[in-house]
Amino acid sequence: MISRNIFENINPFDHRYSYNKEIFTEIKKYLSESANIDYQLKVELALVKSLNKLGVCSKKVVDEVSEAVKNIKADEAYEEERKTKHNIRALVNLIQKGVSKKSKPFIHLTATSYDIVDTANSLRYKEVTEDIILPKIEELINQLIRLAEREKGTIQIGRTHGQHAVPITFGYVLAGYVERLGLRYKEVQQKADALKGKFSGACGTYNASSLFFENPVEFEKNVMEELDIKAGDFSSQIVIAEYMTDFIHSIISTFGILANFSDDMRNLQRTEINEVGEFFSKDQVGSSTMPHKRNPINYENIKSMWKRTMPQMNTIYMDQISEHQRDLTNSASSRFIPDILVGFILSVQRLISVLDKFGIDDNKMKENFNLHREMIIAEPLYIILASQGHPDAHEAVRHLTLQAEESEHTPRELFYLQDKFKEYREKMTDYQKEIIDNPAKYIGVSKERTEYIIKKWQNYFKEER
Repeated sequence: MISRNIFENINPFDHRYSYNKEIFTEIKKYLSESANIDYQLKVELALVKSLNKLGVCSKKVVDEVSEAVKNIKADEAYEEERKTKHNIRALVNLIQKGVSKKSKPFIHLTATSYDIVDTANSLRYKEVTEDIILPKIEELINQLIRLAEREKGTIQIGRTHGQHAVPITFGYVLAGYVERLGLRYKEVQQKADALKGKFSGACGTYNASSLFFENPVEFEKNVMEELDIKAGDFSSQIVIAEYMTDFIHSIISTFGILANFSDDMRNLQRTEINEVGEFFSKDQVGSSTMPHKRNPINYENIKSMWKRTMPQMNTIYMDQISEHQRDLTNSASSRFIPDILVGFILSVQRLISVLDKFGIDDNKMKENFNLHREMIIAEPLYIILASQGHPDAHEAVRHLTLQAEESEHTPRELFYLQDKFKEYREKMTDYQKEIIDNPAKYIGVSKERTEYIIKKWQNYFKEER
């Protein structure tokens, strides 16, 4: 048995980020190297089960193989591979060592290595998505829904290009992330479900299985049914790459939303903005030299993890290319796919934990809003003037803002003072006057659209059950 201090490991997932024991205990069932080998053994077992169903081997073979695969450990497989220089042949040898002489010929019968490898990978990535990734995304969406509901009427200044724009509500900001993550949830679900296995042999043309079965495609289907996965309509020695490409893209594009949210919240936590805040524990330290610091480390970690993970999509795209029926240029690179999934899962979990104690300072939001409350009437005023027939409304209001910057009056006061606007003032409705006099009411349908998005996704997850 291989034993190693975790701090002797090279991958940070195995030392720095494995301290979250609860989530890692779940993840390793699907994404560890032990899990990888276990899933490959599941496929080998599914093969003999299908051979038995079709009368090729006895139930005794199935029973023996079932027992044998339970006892095979990753370190044994690696030790055997040192001799064979071939990972799947090493597994086959170990299974054969655990069964009777009569059962040995049926191990791996008609299979090529990537019937096992690709099917096992598709199966474990599909199952980790169903069992961990999708539930975690849903949990995060539900947290955002609760916050959006709570903050749907909280006034905030909208920002475009880093500048104050028009009023919105903070609930509407959060609803945007509910919508984006909800759409990605559906995409991840669909692409994980579309992952495929194969049992079509060395070049995908069922040469080996056709020696035994009149309908080798039906045999492949039987093996896949044992695993609750489907085969693609076409394969070479490997499953065609686009199923995995699309799945990983769905994960990384979802990760981009987490990074975007984290960036926004980190910026809103800046000292001069200070509208939101992370929970800071009693003994937590923000800086080794500045004792007053309270850094947004969780948001920054998520952004950093995304930066580390996102470029791996380029490798996934490169793995689409395999010469003729197969080459080995994806053999090493595809082994790092679990890293992508682990980084994503840890970041979703981190954001869930942060939002559980998410701090919002609505007074600071009002204070920041009030910094330019008199200037933000420029848009509604320009639109009102244009709708009433002013020939150059935008330019007229722009001049008002410039005059206000050089005088003691606000654009609104100048609008009411200057006679050239009298005919337009007289045409204004009470609601339009209210907006000009109280810019905080100029939030469009922020609350209504927030409520719509909330209900839309609440209903979706309710119906899904």
